[in-house]
Amino acid sequence: MTELTKSEVGRATRLLSKVPEVTAWFWVIKILCTTVGESFADWINSSLGVGLNMTALLFTVVLAAVLGWQLRLNRYVPLAYWLTVVVISVTGTLYTDILTDNLGVPLALSTGVFAAVLAVVFGIWFARERTLSIHSIVTLPRELFYWLAVLVTFALGTAAGDWTLQATGWGPGVSVLLPAGLIVAVVLGWRFGANAVLSFWLAYILTRPLGANLGDWFASPTADHGLGVGTALTSVIFLTAILATVLYLTRTRADIIDEPQQSRTGTNTADPARERIMLGYFAVVAVLAGSLLVWAAAQPHADVASEEDPAPVTATLTPGQATGHFPATEIAKFRTITQDALTKVQAGNQSEAKARIKDLETAWDQDQDTLQPLDKSAWDVLDGQIDGVLKAIRSGKPDPSTETQALTTLLATLG
Repeated sequence: MTELTKSEVGRATRLLSKVPEVTAWFWVIKILCTTVGESFADWINSSLGVGLNMTALLFTVVLAAVLGWQLRLNRYVPLAYWLTVVVISVTGTLYTDILTDNLGVPLALSTGVFAAVLAVVFGIWFARERTLSIHSIVTLPRELFYWLAVLVTFALGTAAGDWTLQATGWGPGVSVLLPAGLIVAVVLGWRFGANAVLSFWLAYILTRPLGANLGDWFASPTADHGLGVGTALTSVIFLTAILATVLYLTRTRADIIDEPQQSRTGTNTADPARERIMLGYFAVVAVLAGSLLVWAAAQPHADVASEEDPAPVTATLTPGQATGHFPATEIAKFRTITQDALTKVQAGNQSEAKARIKDLETAWDQDQDTLQPLDKSAWDVLDGQIDGVLKAIRSGKPDPSTETQALTTLLATLG
């Protein structure tokens, strides 16, 4: 009778758990969610022309609504949980982009700040609850700590991933390999006795740059060594995969293990001595990864040189030529973004002008595979003028007259 009672209590506790079991399905769908966080945010912000601040505000409201739904539930529901993860992924990405693009905070600094914030969240969480385990999310305070930590990990992963790309100049395909390799190293450490909670959160953070780089690889033009799928189609592909996986999990309950908690963990008893050894292993892995990044950063980067050198513009297009060679809707999109940037420059709002011109750069790069084959000569002229605008606005000492001239020239060509 006593054993039956314990089993019933254990089952009731698991049904009240607000998070899924950490199975292979958990990591598959987590990576899918992080990929969507990158591509979907870029699509709404740049391709639809909503703008970074408005997109961030929109998703903050959506996050509040979705998180409220998740918190009101009394057990784990796949749709609610993973929808919350997707929205947090997008929102965390946008918050990092605001710091970088609008406020001009260096990625190295934002990475350090987010790492410190995450350490504070974990410290307060542990001091209050005495555990950071995902299997302990059975109370409201623990769930609030959990979702706050998740949000910060997405922001940290975004900043760290972008900082890595900025320092190394790696393409989107190559950049996938580092976080993937580090995740494999974490898994090996866990298998050989590393602390399970530490291993979980390390892997959780690393899935963010992995998914973001994977999304960039899909969405980037083939000229930039991407697959040329574009942010819209990439978002559709991964959202569809997420939905299919969530429906499967809802139907099969494959991410809920019905064995008692005791029987699942009995064969994985913690060994403090082995955990200390594996902590040293993680330190070695971190040193090796850091050394690789330092070496890569010291190598010449062709893309950095091309951004620093002014692009030669040897020809111009009349408005009729630009509209005639390319779809009118695309020309209108570029013209709107350019006009917005000019308005912000004239108003003395340099940070917002820089953010808006980032939208232009993203939209132009995404359309390269479509527009360039239509008329390469026309595309080259516009590409040179856009590079001139980027150089003027991103200058260390921006000159409003130079910025205005570059933007006005581009607007005249766009019509």
